[in-house]
Amino acid sequence: MGDQLKVLMLNGSPRGNGNIALAFHEMERVFEENGVAYENILLGRMDIRGCIACETCRKNGKCVFDDVVNELAKKFEEADGLVIGSPVYYGSANGTLMSALQRLFYSTHFDKSYKVGASVVSARRSGCTATFDELNKFFTLSNMPVATSQYWNNIYGWDPGEGDIDAEGKQVMRVLARNMVFLMKSIALGKEQIGLPEVENRVWTNFHHQ
Repeated sequence: MGDQLKVLMLNGSPRGNGNIALAFHEMERVFEENGVAYENILLGRMDIRGCIACETCRKNGKCVFDDVVNELAKKFEEADGLVIGSPVYYGSANGTLMSALQRLFYSTHFDKSYKVGASVVSARRSGCTATFDELNKFFTLSNMPVATSQYWNNIYGWDPGEGDIDAEGKQVMRVLARNMVFLMKSIALGKEQIGLPEVENRVWTNFHHQ
């Protein structure tokens, strides 16, 4: 494990000083303590359009809209872990973040297997677990192990920084980061000592109505 581990952190909030940023900061402290490099990118204020199913990415290996998503693709490919965070909007993730993630995961053809994923959610009150499930689907569709904590990865607050009084939520983030570091180190060690699991040829089942 000679190379430094790298984590890409995508903040879907439009607030650079919001509660997702606060949660990310708790994780960043743990990454620093463990010598893990990280890059934190605020996506919530960017102009990111959704996928139009043009399939251009199948031909040229990148999205037809040459914006931040194609820049993220290179960073994602080099990363050992991915953290995605979103505030709750009407019981679901921020639309800008979802547009970015849908295009990022669909348009990139590199193998995402065994990159460790973690999702982080903030809300005033309700909708955290639904959004948490929504974000985790990106990882579980891509053969990515999902880092967990001692509770769902939620932090509560309304005004920016209000999550600072959620002591349990902040602890959940620190435990999440430690578990993520452990998984990334264990996977790197496993690759060296026992190799990766056998890979089967992909089988596709399409359902057609007669």
